Amino acid sequence: MAKNRLIVIGEGPAGLMAAGQAAQAGAEVLLLAKMDRPGYKLRLTGNGRCNLTNTDPLPEFIRHFSPDGRFLRQAFSQFFSSELTNFFEKLGVTTTIEQNRFIFPAAGKAADVVNALTQWVSDCGVNLQMLCPAEKLFVENSQITGVQASQKNHTKLTFPADAVIIATGGASYPSTGSTGDGYKLAESVGHTIVPVRPALIPLETAGDVAPRLQGLSLDNVKITVLANEKKITQKCGLPRCSEAKTGEILFTHFGVSGPAILSLSGQIVDQLRLSNKVTISIDLTPDLNEHQLDNHLVGLFAEHGKKQLKTIISNFVPAKLALACADLIKLSPDKVGSQISADGRRKLKCLLKDFRLYITASRPLAEAMVTAGGVSTNEVDPRSMASRLVKGLYFAGEVLDIDGDTGGYNLQAAFSTGFLAARSAANL
Repeated sequence: MAKNRLIVIGEGPAGLMAAGQAAQAGAEVLLLAKMDRPGYKLRLTGNGRCNLTNTDPLPEFIRHFSPDGRFLRQAFSQFFSSELTNFFEKLGVTTTIEQNRFIFPAAGKAADVVNALTQWVSDCGVNLQMLCPAEKLFVENSQITGVQASQKNHTKLTFPADAVIIATGGASYPSTGSTGDGYKLAESVGHTIVPVRPALIPLETAGDVAPRLQGLSLDNVKITVLANEKKITQKCGLPRCSEAKTGEILFTHFGVSGPAILSLSGQIVDQLRLSNKVTISIDLTPDLNEHQLDNHLVGLFAEHGKKQLKTIISNFVPAKLALACADLIKLSPDKVGSQISADGRRKLKCLLKDFRLYITASRPLAEAMVTAGGVSTNEVDPRSMASRLVKGLYFAGEVLDIDGDTGGYNLQAAFSTGFLAARSAANL
């Protein structure tokens, strides 16, 4: 019996996983790579350390995806975090758990992951064609029949195929080869592309507050997103909306970043696309309710009435932020506590519980860690990652309209969908 001829388009985590798994399942596999070596973007993940996945149980893991993490349930059910860590252990990449949750290669090097995957793909017998980007899909009678690609010298090549897996990634970090090629290929054969936009992206803010605080990082603050002065919740009509996020925020020369901001950025981008006025409200003292904070402030002002306001505020926030807080409530930071009125104390309490920044824009898509939007999952069978429109066509990874939070979610999704697509396509 002749082997199933299968072409994988894309040399990122989803494409490498798909190519190797398909070859192991008995297919004759050709991997068409745009770049001169595999895994450019994968080498950058986790600041070069590669957060592969995490220890969340499946139901919780799924909740970290938009617009609908349930699409990934079948893929995760077949190849999840334990299977992924075992897979890399067999390739010689041992893993470690950090902060009781996040799984990294023990050596802390993303390059080790890329090198192990590349060697494994070669050992599986995959024909890896570098600098050979796919340009066109051939379809006859709603059945995939092949792929046209080009070489560096612009020579056009045609490869026949019984199945094709598109695993080209998104449209962020274009220097790594992620330039949205898969969207064009999918759209050319009738697939709907949900508008592409940045996710896991730093945000730009109005005014000089953030630039003044540049470099300051705050842990364990609670951030709420407001659109047109109203808190947005899961009832807002947009699937990625959530009431608040507690975590770390980093102030930059242009605005804000950090894990908590990145996790909220997807819903903020969607609100900005609707031309809504978007504000973030930062609770700088989430461990104290307003009544407790008020009592604490009364006590501090009474006990330390001879101390300067900036020193009193520094009981709650770093000194740099204490100065900004004093300015925002229009009080001299050098004023002593005994000179602060009850109204001044009330304003300080409100600011500590509701420190607001107006969001003007996100950073450009090219700077996003992940791309939101992509091939509509309504047109893809979650049991196999197969196209519902074209027989023999499959999708894996970020090219799909699915994106997750930081913390290993997106890499796990890439590996899991690559696994499922490969096993399905190889056994047509």
